[in-house]
Amino acid sequence: MSLNRRSFLAIGAAGIATAAGFRASAQQLPGSAQIKALAFDAFPVFDPRPVFLACEKAFPGRGTELGNLWRTRQFEYQWLRALGGRYQDFWQATRSALYFAARSLKLELSGAKADSLMEGYLALKTWPDVPDALSGLKHSGRKLALLSNATAAILDAGIRNSGLYGVFDQVISTDRIKTFKPDPHAYQLGVDVLGLRKEEILFVAFAGWDAAGAKWFGYPTFWNNRQRASPEELDAPPDGTGESLADVARFLNVRPDNSA
Repeated sequence: MSLNRRSFLAIGAAGIATAAGFRASAQQLPGSAQIKALAFDAFPVFDPRPVFLACEKAFPGRGTELGNLWRTRQFEYQWLRALGGRYQDFWQATRSALYFAARSLKLELSGAKADSLMEGYLALKTWPDVPDALSGLKHSGRKLALLSNATAAILDAGIRNSGLYGVFDQVISTDRIKTFKPDPHAYQLGVDVLGLRKEEILFVAFAGWDAAGAKWFGYPTFWNNRQRASPEELDAPPDGTGESLADVARFLNVRPDNSA
């Protein structure tokens, strides 16, 4: 593993808080013609909000608190296990994080209720702007891929639920090599599977830490900052930012009428 202690501590405080001063920066990427493929994290494509809205239904008045702690611990567990050489896949780490969050908040979480909350990850569908944006990007002649820490089962379910069959040339889970982004080996999967140089692959991240990890690796990066989160202080600013995948298309000068 090359996810070292310094990298882990730098991303450990990755936030999800919003920032009122956020401004999109989706100007065209210089040299965008060299981009031959886009590798998306799962969540610029699939909307995870229903998973956390379900927390409020399960625990009225405490759902937001539970969801926030669950989400934070979910990624911490992934990084800790990668760093410590004690791998569990996304599903297992996420379930463990859910139990931790409920116990920390003194909420009674039955096995059935945990199952119901976890099943939300198999019911994901796209954000509203995604189908048109992906269609335009597909028609531009570029390869499209998912490159995510989520398991193949979660990614395949999202594709099935959203009617995206045939849209992605590759669906890549870091579970293939038993690690998680931002381990450089995880980003290397995109290069190996797509058969392209890293400079030819635009990585589209949902989280600021993932955008930074991809930039450290050497990908051109676009931060799909749907949450208007504050930029990370990791000395790796993305090449572009925006709140929707339509901004990614503009960044690559792909026209909204589905023609390049």
